[in-house]
Amino acid sequence: MGPNGRLRQMMLIQRGHLFGWLPVGMACGIALFFGLKFEPSAVMILGGAVAVVGLAVLSRTLDQAISPVTVFMALIAFGFVMAAWRAHSVAAPVLTWRYYGPVEGRIVGIDRSGSDAVRLTLDRVKLDRVSSAKTPHRVRISLHGNGALGIAPEPGLRVMTTAHLSPPSGPVEPGGFDFQRHAWFAELGGVGYTRVPLLAVSQAEFDLRQEVFRIRMAVSARVRAVLPADVGGFAAAVTTGDRSGMSKDALDDLRASNTAHLLAISGLHMGLLSGFVFAGLRLVFALIPMIALHWPARKMAAVGALIAACVYLALSGGNVATERAFIMVAVALCAVLFDRRALSLRAVAIAAMIVLALRPEALMGPGFQMSFAATTALVAVFGWMRDGRITLGPKWARPILGVVLSSAVAGLATAPIGAAHFNAVAHYGLIANLASVPLMGVFVIPAAVLALVLAPLGLDWIGLWIMGWGLRWILWVADTVAGLDGARGYVAGPNAWVLPIMAIGALVFILWQGRTRFVGLAAIGMSLALWQVGQRPTVLIADTGGLIGVMTDQGRALSKEKGAGFVARNWLENDGDGVAQDFAAARWPSVDLAGLRLVHLSGKRAAAAFQSCAQGDIVVMNTDPEGKMLDNCLVLDPKVLRTTGAVAIIGQGAGARIVSARDIGGDRMWSGWARYPQTLLSLKKRLNLLAKKMQ
Repeated sequence: MGPNGRLRQMMLIQRGHLFGWLPVGMACGIALFFGLKFEPSAVMILGGAVAVVGLAVLSRTLDQAISPVTVFMALIAFGFVMAAWRAHSVAAPVLTWRYYGPVEGRIVGIDRSGSDAVRLTLDRVKLDRVSSAKTPHRVRISLHGNGALGIAPEPGLRVMTTAHLSPPSGPVEPGGFDFQRHAWFAELGGVGYTRVPLLAVSQAEFDLRQEVFRIRMAVSARVRAVLPADVGGFAAAVTTGDRSGMSKDALDDLRASNTAHLLAISGLHMGLLSGFVFAGLRLVFALIPMIALHWPARKMAAVGALIAACVYLALSGGNVATERAFIMVAVALCAVLFDRRALSLRAVAIAAMIVLALRPEALMGPGFQMSFAATTALVAVFGWMRDGRITLGPKWARPILGVVLSSAVAGLATAPIGAAHFNAVAHYGLIANLASVPLMGVFVIPAAVLALVLAPLGLDWIGLWIMGWGLRWILWVADTVAGLDGARGYVAGPNAWVLPIMAIGALVFILWQGRTRFVGLAAIGMSLALWQVGQRPTVLIADTGGLIGVMTDQGRALSKEKGAGFVARNWLENDGDGVAQDFAAARWPSVDLAGLRLVHLSGKRAAAAFQSCAQGDIVVMNTDPEGKMLDNCLVLDPKVLRTTGAVAIIGQGAGARIVSARDIGGDRMWSGWARYPQTLLSLKKRLNLLAKKMQ
C-alpha cells in the first residue's frame, strides 16, 4: 500500500470521530488573525470569506477520505473571518493622549482594581472640549483617596468627576499580555483614576440591562448585609459576580491555594446549580404519579434547569466566563431534551464553537483555555473509563473517589495553562480543592438556591446562613493551605510556541483514533522541553522609561525600589521570581552587562544633570531630554518609547538581539502606537549598532 493508500485508510478510521476537530479548525483561524503583525486588508478578509464558501462546496465533491481536510481548511478561513468581523464590530475611539478634566458618564460596571480601589466603568461618556467622534464609548476609573466616594455608586446612575485618563497601555514587555487588545474588545477607550468626589448628574433612566445590573447589586448588598466581612463578599461573588466585598488578603489566600476558581462564576458553579435544580425537579416529579407516569419528567427537569441557568446568567452579570459556562450547560441540557448523551466530546465541541463564534477573542485568554482544557480532559477520562467499564471501587467510595479523580484530572489539565499565564503553581492545590469543592456542591450552591426560593417570604437568611458555614470552611482551608511552607511556587513564563504545541499534542492524544494518537504525547513532551530551555530577556525597559530590569545571577535587578509597581511585579513573576520590588532593587549595584553602559535617569533633575554618554550607551529616561544633545548614545525617552513600546535585549554577546513590543505585536487596529517621526527613522539602525557592540 502506497502513501496515498495509507493516508486514505488513516482518514477513514477517523470517520465518526472528526466532529471534535471542528472548533480546532476555527481556533487555528482565530489564532492566525491575532498572530498577524499587520492589519489584514478588506481584500484579505473578503478572500477568506470566499475561501470558506469555496472550500465548503469543494468538500462535497471530494472523496470522503479527503473531504475532512477541506472542511478543516474552510473552518480555518471561517475562524479568521469571524475574528476580523468581531474586531471591526467593536471598533470605537481610543484616547491617544493623556487627559485631565471633567468626565461624565453612566455607571455600567462596579468592581475593584488590583490596588483594592473601587473601580467604575462608564458609558455614554462626555469629556471636556473633546468631540464625540474622539470620545471613547467607555472609560474605566478607579476611585482613589478618602474623598473619591462623594456618593454611593449605583448602577445606571449618571455621574461626573474630574479624572486623569490615559490610553490603554501596551504589554509590559515584548510578547507579554496585551492590555490594549483586551481593552479594544471591552470597548474601553481610556483608563485612569480620580481623587475627586463623585457627583450625581441625573437619576438612572430605565434600561433593561441596567435594571438587571441594579437587581444584581441589590442582591449583593443584601447578601453582604446578612453575612459578615469576607464570607459575605465570597457569597456575593458566587451569587452575583460582585467581588467588591472581598479583601485583598482573602483573594491572595484563594490564589495561593488554587481555589480562586471557586470565586468566579464558571463551569463549576453553573454545573452545580443546574445539576442541583435538575436533580431536585426530577425528585419532585417522581413523587407526583400523574407526571411520573404520563409526562417526560426527565426532559421537563432539563427545561427547569435551563431556566434556572438563564436566571443565574442574568444575576451574575453575564461576563465572558459565565457566558461560556452557560453555553456549555445549555448544550448539555439540550442534549438531554434530544435524547443525546449530555456529557460527550461532541457537546464540548459544540459549546466551544458557539463561544468562539460569539467572542473569538476569548481564545487568547486563560479563562477559555483553562475552562475547555478541564472540561475536555474530564469528559475524555470518564468516557474512557465508561467504555472500558472501569469502576472507582465499591459504591460507597465512588463519590469520594470521583471527586478526587475529577480534581486531579482538572488540575493536571489546567496547571500548565495557569502556570504559563500567571507564573505561579499552588503545590497544595489538590488538597485544598479536595477539602473545598465538595462543600460547594453539598452546602453552598444548594443553600444559594434555597435562599432564592425563600427570598419572597423574607426568609432568605436561612439559606444564606447555611451558605455562610460552607464558605467559612473554604476560606479557612485557603488560609491554612496558603500559610504552609512552599504553598506557592513560581515558574518562568514560556515562549509563544509552548502552549499551542502542548494544546495540539493533547488534542491529538484525546481526539485522534489509533496508535498515531501517541504522537500527541511526544508533542506535549517537546513543549515542556521548550519551556525549560526558554530564555528570559537580559534587559527589560518599561514603555514609560520609568523602570529598567537587568537579569543577574541572583535574579532580575530593578533600577527603582518604588514606582511602576505593576510593571515590576509582572517582570518578576514572568521570571518565576516571587520577591518584592524593593528586594529586587537591592540587586541593582551588581549589574554587569559586559562593558555595556546602561543609564537610567528618573525625573527632570536627573535628566538635567546628565551631561554626556559614550558611543553605543543606552540612556533611558522618563522625561523628555529638552533639547539635550546625546548623539553618541541611544536615548530611549517617552517620545521614542511611545513608538516602540517596552524594549528588551535578549541574550548576550554574539547572539544578543533587541526587540520591542511593537516588533512582536505588530501594528494592529488596537495597538495605538505613535507614528515614527522623521527624527526617529534611524532608531532601528541604532539598535542594530548597539547589538553589534554587545558582540
